[in-house]
Amino acid sequence: MLASLCRPRSWVIGLTLSCSALTAFSDPVKITSGEVPFQVTTYAEGLQNPWGMAFLPDQRILVTERVGSMRIVGTDGKPGEPLKGLPEIFVRGQGGLLDVVVAPDFAESKRIYFSYSQPDPKGKGNSTAVAHAVLGENEITDVTPIFVQQPKVNSNAHFGSRLVFNPDGTLFVTLGDRYSRMTDAQTLDNHHGKVVRIKADGGAPEDNPYVKTNGALAEIWSIGHRNVQGAALNPVTGALWTGEHGPQGGDEINIDEAGKNYGWPIITYGENYGGGKIGIGTHKEGMEQPVHKWVPSLATAGMTFYTGKAFPEWKNNLFIASLASQTLVRLVIEDDKVVKEERLLKEDIGQRLRHVVQGPDGLLYLLTDEGKGRILKLEPVSETASEES
Repeated sequence: MLASLCRPRSWVIGLTLSCSALTAFSDPVKITSGEVPFQVTTYAEGLQNPWGMAFLPDQRILVTERVGSMRIVGTDGKPGEPLKGLPEIFVRGQGGLLDVVVAPDFAESKRIYFSYSQPDPKGKGNSTAVAHAVLGENEITDVTPIFVQQPKVNSNAHFGSRLVFNPDGTLFVTLGDRYSRMTDAQTLDNHHGKVVRIKADGGAPEDNPYVKTNGALAEIWSIGHRNVQGAALNPVTGALWTGEHGPQGGDEINIDEAGKNYGWPIITYGENYGGGKIGIGTHKEGMEQPVHKWVPSLATAGMTFYTGKAFPEWKNNLFIASLASQTLVRLVIEDDKVVKEERLLKEDIGQRLRHVVQGPDGLLYLLTDEGKGRILKLEPVSETASEES
């Protein structure tokens, strides 16, 4: 029985048997997760530490690689050559080419937006920047930086950053505290440890919460963040939800609202690496509590709300890619509260997961954060097919 279930090319995971402990990952992997069976296959491979991805209208996928390159993956799953025309990028530590999204008017403008760690031309540090450009077949042109995190510092860590377009045409950009500047997350004269909201051309919207606050940077939307690498709009409420790395413990999911303070580093559920208290504890008046948290940390990365038809049981669930725990987390949400958590794929893939997006076909696509990175595809299979594998 065991040998029949653990064939080299596929296996089934049930409540009492996990063949992944016996067999390395190979396609396809058929998984029964509660009442929802699904199959995982490799859609594309040959990517180097992929970080962000965005579907184009023709269902090709634009993928960023942290090492400083951007590729288009064809509908046949084959990555193209690196696109020409990218700006200078600081590639070190957590820095590099980061997220990418297509403009709401992409069909007409062919414009894309991407975030990256931008070096100072005079060698005085680096910071997260956002640029837009026109996408061609083999290159990007008209590259225009529209936002630069201030101030630049010498750091290889905590750049953020996810990009999310709001229905009103504004763009949310999530940022990190740059690791060495964590106390900056509580002050309004810098972009460290913030979520910002900008216009499509980079200007600050007039209704941002700190536009009229003396000494504050007008782009700031919310403060008190450590390193936000996940963001998505809730399809039910329209609110921005973010996923944030804690230190040793204390990863968070937050409903990110204008003018709110999310506490870092004054309050946190984590501790210093190797132990030791950070801040004053876990609560303080005027500072927000997370909707959901993890102790120990998962190392939360990209996330998306599922709205497709392929998995009706997962409607409006929040999916979060995890780096350290090498898992895909599913959160069931009711009235802005997490009522159930499920962890998928940890024993079956065994790789760091950087991002998860929903494709136009209603399936889920994952990026593996590996030197030989891949795009994985999750699709439903019938229970009968799972039982026969």
